[in-house]
Amino acid sequence: MYCIIKPESKDPASTHHEENIQETTNSEEMEFGALLLLTLLGLSFGEPGFVQRDYMNTLEWLRAKMEFINNLEDKLKNVDGWQSDVDALEARLNATVDELTRQKAEVDRLNRENQDLRTRLNATEEEIDKLKQSSAKDAPQIAFSACLSNSGEIYSGPSTDKTLVFKRIFVNTGGYDQDTGVFTAPVNGLYYFTFSTYGYNTHIAGAILMKNGVRQISTFDYTSDDSSDIGSNSAVLQLAAGDKVHMELWDNGRVYDNWNGHTTFSGFLVFPV
Repeated sequence: MYCIIKPESKDPASTHHEENIQETTNSEEMEFGALLLLTLLGLSFGEPGFVQRDYMNTLEWLRAKMEFINNLEDKLKNVDGWQSDVDALEARLNATVDELTRQKAEVDRLNRENQDLRTRLNATEEEIDKLKQSSAKDAPQIAFSACLSNSGEIYSGPSTDKTLVFKRIFVNTGGYDQDTGVFTAPVNGLYYFTFSTYGYNTHIAGAILMKNGVRQISTFDYTSDDSSDIGSNSAVLQLAAGDKVHMELWDNGRVYDNWNGHTTFSGFLVFPV
């Protein structure tokens, strides 16, 4: 006796390839069933010619069909395995899409933060520029420059007042008194001072920069064989409002000036503090 093996029904979500195999299997089963029925009918009615001529051929055909159906079942099992692989790949693809979506959202957030920082930085730079401009406008403009002689030749020392009074004013925006030769700091700040002295070899040539009666820097040259000497020096001093700065001769010192402006005294505010 032969048994008809019918393949198991498949899930509706099976692939198109699996459906094609299922259709082929159903067609083969119908053909196999019809031939088996004819064979049984022939045996029942006892037709010797049918038994002698076709029975063995039919049996071989049935065996071939059974083998074909079994092969189709194996293929269906493979399709099930392929479907599992496809499902796994689909799951991985979905996970990758989710991760890319998350990363894109993070990049968008960082871009927004970067734009906010740029906006704040630009605003800060503009504010700093405004403060600089305001500070430059508000800072006091303090500077002076003068030379010893305002007309003709002049000698100072050694028997004159030791404080040098520079009479010829080039510029004076505040702080320098041309009657006393003393600069008084209008505001707290750092001030730059520079001076030059010219003298002949008959006396010590040079002068001293004084701050509140205390020596700071100087020029100095002993009497020598050369006929004249010139020297210069400069310094930055921190002054409080009201501090006084002036130039003073050395003991037994003497300096010279004329319309060429050899002996000079200058200063200006670098910045307030």
